[in-house]
Amino acid sequence: MDFVLDPIDRRILRELQRDATVPIADLALHVGLSQTPCWKRVKRLTDAGVISRRVALVERNKVDLGLAVFVSVKTSRHDQDWLDTFARTAAAMPEVVEFYRLSGDTDYLLKVLVKDIAAYDAFYKRLIAAVPLSDVSSAFAMEQIKYTTAVPV
Repeated sequence: MDFVLDPIDRRILRELQRDATVPIADLALHVGLSQTPCWKRVKRLTDAGVISRRVALVERNKVDLGLAVFVSVKTSRHDQDWLDTFARTAAAMPEVVEFYRLSGDTDYLLKVLVKDIAAYDAFYKRLIAAVPLSDVSSAFAMEQIKYTTAVPV
């Protein structure tokens, strides 16, 4: 990383991860700065790409997406054309909220949020119709023990 974070930058990031809507005056107070230097630091962190965006976190159960499914994908194809097609297809599916290429026995892992098993089945059918896959395995989350979007800075 070319960008060096000092302790105040880290405090700013922790505060903003807790609540990105905090007024700059309150943020400055929490991190021990006056408003202008605090604003300049936030701008610098944003310009450097350390802060990539500010979003609203939606409670998935309140919007009828109570089922989280972890989808493990194995493929016998590892060429760039296949990867581009699979990545574009999976990334375009709104149910896919996280998507990773892995080392080990599983090639890709997708986190999918859906209403119920029927909605997952519809998603699954669209996925396997879109691109050839060797093996797809699904694990349904029984309980969410911890969830955070905060990066430990």
